[in-house]
Amino acid sequence: MEAAADLQDTASLALKFEFNPKLGIDNPVLSLDEDQDPSDLWSLERPRFYLLNKEDGRSFGFHLQQPWGRAGHVVCRVEPGSSAQRQGLREGDWILGVNNHVVEHEDYSVVVRRIRASGPRVLLTVLAQHVHEVARAQRGNDAHLCPTLGPGVRPRLCHVVKDEGGFGFGITQGHRGPFWLVLSTGGAAERAGVPPGARLLEVNGVSVEKFTRNQLSRKLWQSGKQVTLLVAGPEVEEQCRQLGMPLAAPLAEGWALPTKPRCLHLEKGPKGFGFVLREEKGLDGRLGQFLWEVDPGLPAEKAGMQAGDRLVAVAGESVEGLCHEETVSQIRAQGSRVSLIVVDPVADRFFSMVRLSPLLFLESTETPDSPQDTGSASLLETKNPPVEDTVVAPVPCGFHQCFLYPGPGGAYGFRLSCVASGPGVFISQVTLGGSAARAGLQMGDMILEVNGYPMGGENDLGRLQQLAEAEPPLCLKLAARSQQGLEAWIPPGSGEDWAVASDLL
Repeated sequence: MEAAADLQDTASLALKFEFNPKLGIDNPVLSLDEDQDPSDLWSLERPRFYLLNKEDGRSFGFHLQQPWGRAGHVVCRVEPGSSAQRQGLREGDWILGVNNHVVEHEDYSVVVRRIRASGPRVLLTVLAQHVHEVARAQRGNDAHLCPTLGPGVRPRLCHVVKDEGGFGFGITQGHRGPFWLVLSTGGAAERAGVPPGARLLEVNGVSVEKFTRNQLSRKLWQSGKQVTLLVAGPEVEEQCRQLGMPLAAPLAEGWALPTKPRCLHLEKGPKGFGFVLREEKGLDGRLGQFLWEVDPGLPAEKAGMQAGDRLVAVAGESVEGLCHEETVSQIRAQGSRVSLIVVDPVADRFFSMVRLSPLLFLESTETPDSPQDTGSASLLETKNPPVEDTVVAPVPCGFHQCFLYPGPGGAYGFRLSCVASGPGVFISQVTLGGSAARAGLQMGDMILEVNGYPMGGENDLGRLQQLAEAEPPLCLKLAARSQQGLEAWIPPGSGEDWAVASDLL
């Protein structure tokens, strides 16, 4: 890629490290050789772009963590043989952007949600670890390092329906792609939002960049009376060229799409929500969560739910890859008011064909009410008996105990930290919808025992490092501590993060 070449061309750029007495660390300082062009600084700081694909319903193949006490998100492991490894993502890379969203200063849970909501394809903007340290030292922690496309300058996903004049476009001459479209004035393609001089990237979710002309003609003929095109206008193509950014489908905005996802807001009534959630195979052959037996007159029907809808997200959190019990637990966690994003069979078939998540094409996303604001939690009626993956049992003297099983990717959904000058080990982060959140763990809870072993001794750090390999269930004995109490005994900037398990994405 062009960005990778730029980094290699700056090998002569010198890096120095100076000790900062206040921070107690070596700070990277950038220096130029006397005969070096200062414009090479941009090449050093230029990010890399990776378009990752899920294969056979698996993950993208990398683990993400947030460093303790710092803004930003770091790749901590890359799975062998995964899409992430083949594309060149490396351990230590900092994630700057997800699709066209700058995530440098977003909460960790938001970044994970964006990646999971991207569906089978995601575009990541990253900086290598040493490059990130240099850029931060030179430009400050508040600076944005992530390039993005300008407002309204994005590829378009356009659904074109053939009329008496056909699809309303021709193709530039050439035996092999890339191809550009020549529009008929007032034709179907122009009405569907295809811009003049657009480059044709995909047809029905399949890249045609390396097609021959005959292959492209055959693909369009097979589409019948309607076709979905991914295109990029000249302005988009030029901006992507300048940034070194690929013309990627997850960047696209929808134009004249034949269907869209629906957001349903349900408030539980005296007879419940009025639907049944079942796990079954979808149109793509993979297991999904489907909504059935929508009772007339109850909240589900009133909110617009239709029998056969596929559940895409709960409270903005994608449920892709979650099993039935985990999805039920996410719905339960919302209490008596639930926000669901669904697609009907037609929409499900469409977004499966174009290999994009329907969550990328929501017209607006409302912030769901937090579970704390919904009153007492109530269970979802389901004819599939739920399997309890989290059990909470009270322990005398104000303590409580919980047994946790890992969720998808092996994550328990919380992070542990310790402070040398503080009282011990505590919960520093809880992932929304995870096993820990469902068990009631909260930020600031002190860890008293892990799998029966007391914490607060010299072997704490070694024991924490072994938790990721411990056989489930994970048994924790905790004592609650308020947020104010947590802030009172953690000195700013101190502490060392020990993650029980990173998020596999």
